[in-house]
Amino acid sequence: MRRNAALTIGLLVGIVASAAGAWALVVRETKAPTFSVVAVTRGNIVSKITATGTLEPEAAVDIGAQVAGVIVAFGKDANGNPVSWGSAVEQGTVLARIDDSLYAAAVKTAVAQVAQGEANLLAARANVLQQKANLLLASQNWDRAQKLGPSDALAKSAYDQYEASYEVAKANLAAAQAAVQQAQATADLDKANLLTAQINLNYCTIRSPVKGVIVDRRVNIGQTVVSSLSAPSLFLIANDLAHIQAWVSVNEADVASITPGGPVTFTVDAIPGQVFQGRVGQVRLNATMTQNVVTYTVEVDVDNVASKLLPYLTVNAQFETGRHANVLLVPSVALQWTPSEGEVAPDSRRRAGEQISRSERSAPEGNHGILWKAEGAFVRPMPVTTGLSDGALVEVTGAGLSEGMPVVVGDRGRRAAQEPPSGEQNPFAPQIPRGPNQAPSAGRSGGQAAQPPTPSATLASGSRP
Repeated sequence: MRRNAALTIGLLVGIVASAAGAWALVVRETKAPTFSVVAVTRGNIVSKITATGTLEPEAAVDIGAQVAGVIVAFGKDANGNPVSWGSAVEQGTVLARIDDSLYAAAVKTAVAQVAQGEANLLAARANVLQQKANLLLASQNWDRAQKLGPSDALAKSAYDQYEASYEVAKANLAAAQAAVQQAQATADLDKANLLTAQINLNYCTIRSPVKGVIVDRRVNIGQTVVSSLSAPSLFLIANDLAHIQAWVSVNEADVASITPGGPVTFTVDAIPGQVFQGRVGQVRLNATMTQNVVTYTVEVDVDNVASKLLPYLTVNAQFETGRHANVLLVPSVALQWTPSEGEVAPDSRRRAGEQISRSERSAPEGNHGILWKAEGAFVRPMPVTTGLSDGALVEVTGAGLSEGMPVVVGDRGRRAAQEPPSGEQNPFAPQIPRGPNQAPSAGRSGGQAAQPPTPSATLASGSRP
């Protein structure tokens, strides 16, 4: 009887042990890591730099006023309408007129002064002729006096008088000739004053110096224009909107990758869904700093024959900095993922640590990385060299790497392996009753989830591009 009871108890213990082993195996299998993988693909990749900027005319001319006065009228555009914003104008088109009353009066005054100066010049020239005649008479008298000399026929006083008259006649002629030069200079000055007055009068009519489109009109009829050292700006004219530029601010870290002539694509919010093309013109050297961020202005030349693009629209530009065809590609997250130490195959852990260390030391060059290949419950490292990146995909090369090869991008089972679900317990473990205020004993699972184990140390921290 006792022997049968012992056999029964032994049989029950064996059954319980077998069930417990089976349960442990099931739990262990459900906690095994499950890796998310993607296949290495082959294709084309384009590396781009994204930046924002503003559309600007290739050349904009500020039209100012060189005289002061009141705006009394605007000119007419090609359609006969008063010039305003968006008006197309030709070179020489009248843009505005300033009240010219004062300047017209100044011209009349200058004309009168010129006439007076010319009359004075004529009088001075006539005086020269008169002085020449006087000199001739005085010269003849002096010649006769010299022949007679002081004698009974010619008194000494008369002799001296002829000599003095001759010298005075020479001096008067020289003075008359100097007066002619002075009258000539005065006449020239009067003519210059007339020219100045005429130019100022012409400045009352403001004309366009170029062919283009009026971008901005900054005056109205009745407004007084005050001329000073800096001419007031009345109109802003873009000389040719068929060719426009985008001025794009590029970060200093990216500007070295931009070369003149490189292709650029951009969009504008005003025309959604349409992509425009352009070419890099030049990189301006005058950098700007805003909140310790250094940027350079890059000029992008754009054809605007259809006149869809307007000046000063905001552009979202993409500069193409590299293009490779038929290369192996992986998602960038595949290079950023790192396994825990326990997920690396045991025979690869030391080599994996060395590869990660070497990759991190050469990270500034940005051309080394590690991909991970899944092998059952473990992963093995695959060192690769990285190339171009478009943000989502990265070009990679390396020994043993081939199209279609699965590489790990994540670990769906890492959390399950480290943190068992709340309330998980062995159904065959004995239950120990507790009082209402009794805490569970250490190491027991009756009604309380076990504490999660300490996570294993990872091989490396951070991410690699």
